[in-house]
Amino acid sequence: MRTCDYNEMMLRIECMRRDDKDHGEISVSAGYNDEGGTLVRSSTTIHKEKVPKGMDVQQDTILRTEKKLDTLIVVRNDQREIKVIPQDSTSQEVKAAMLQTKGGLDLLLKDQSSMLELATYFQRGLHSGLDIIMDPDFQSYNSLLTLSLQERGITLPYRIEYLRFSHTLDSTQFFTDTLGVAGTADYIPGPDAHTYDYTFDIHSHSLYRLRMDSVAGVIVRQMAGILITSFIILLILGFSFWYLIRTLLKQKTLEEMKSDFTNNITHELKTPIAVAYAANDALLNFGQADEKEKRDRYLNISQEQLQRLSGLVEQILTMSMEQRKTFRLRPEEITLIPLLETLAEQHRLKAKKPVSIDYKTEPEDLTVFADRTHFSNILSNLIDNAVKYSPEKAVIHIRCRETEVNGKVEISVTDEGIGIAQEKQKHIFDKFYRVPTGNLHNVKGYGLGLYYVKTMIEKHGGTVCVESEPGHGSTFTIML
Repeated sequence: MRTCDYNEMMLRIECMRRDDKDHGEISVSAGYNDEGGTLVRSSTTIHKEKVPKGMDVQQDTILRTEKKLDTLIVVRNDQREIKVIPQDSTSQEVKAAMLQTKGGLDLLLKDQSSMLELATYFQRGLHSGLDIIMDPDFQSYNSLLTLSLQERGITLPYRIEYLRFSHTLDSTQFFTDTLGVAGTADYIPGPDAHTYDYTFDIHSHSLYRLRMDSVAGVIVRQMAGILITSFIILLILGFSFWYLIRTLLKQKTLEEMKSDFTNNITHELKTPIAVAYAANDALLNFGQADEKEKRDRYLNISQEQLQRLSGLVEQILTMSMEQRKTFRLRPEEITLIPLLETLAEQHRLKAKKPVSIDYKTEPEDLTVFADRTHFSNILSNLIDNAVKYSPEKAVIHIRCRETEVNGKVEISVTDEGIGIAQEKQKHIFDKFYRVPTGNLHNVKGYGLGLYYVKTMIEKHGGTVCVESEPGHGSTFTIML
């Protein structure tokens, strides 16, 4: 608003320069020095030069002179007051005021806010002088304000009022005259409209009042690009931070799983070696080879432990081959009943607890197209887990049936064991993962069994899932 007011004054000055009337002098000064000369003095004289007849050219002349003013205006920087002293006064007060003005001016020049205040006084003084000669052009001011708002991207409707305040001689009554109203047609400011006042005369009797709705929406629209960019950057930073934390947590979990795997696999490898070594030592050093019955028993023990060790190594090698992408399946038609009978008998014999395994197929001659060795290991792993995680007696139900989905076979292995917590179920098929039990090894395992099951089932083009509830057992379902 102040800039538009300044531009409006410049338009009036230009208009007066082009007028035929003679004009006087407009000057501004800021005090006197010790010798009585002006400290800061500027005056502008505008007059019309006479042009000889017959010439159409018209030229204005601006003369700048350095003269003393009739009055001295002192601005006291500490008390923020204005004092007017006649120049022709020879009292000590005038001299002291002059010296104080010089010091105050130095302070004004050093203080940015005071400089702005001084500039405001100059503009108001110039405004008052111009208003005596020519009234403010309110319509020009409105046009300049509209252009200025549009340059700043503000297209909101507004209302601008030209007001003047006056009062009676005894200052008992005050009046407000509305000298002009402009702005957006048919716009009526609401109760939430913002009001901006700009006082432009030195006595604060005249002002422009701008009323318009909040510009917050305009500011937001102007900053939309910055806000969207900042939001995208925040999203990227947030995602990067989340991904970093997730990676660190996965690495920590992997380290814990590897540590648990190392502890368990060491125990698993050591046990059959120790048992086979003890049986062989008994045959060699304690004369057990002389008795055929004992010799056969110790040899059978050694063979079983070596077979166990061989199976463990074979499973680890299978995982290694699968990772090297050199693994190949040899699928064939497998009748399920004979395979289930063999697996059930094996687990009943080797278990150190009562085991009950019942199985049923629909139809009885149901077959599955799979690699015999790996499919047998898959079912063996599921049965072995059901036995190991049953506290006392292991009760296992195996159900096989042909589905209507592309002739696929559904095989479910259900136990009545300890079950698996819901939050752990999504991890049980991960490599090396075991439900955390610390370093306790009361349940033998090395975190590869279910990973092997899932990997081989997916190699066959099938799926495997689990349903479990702590204390109520688990059901593993294979679709193949």
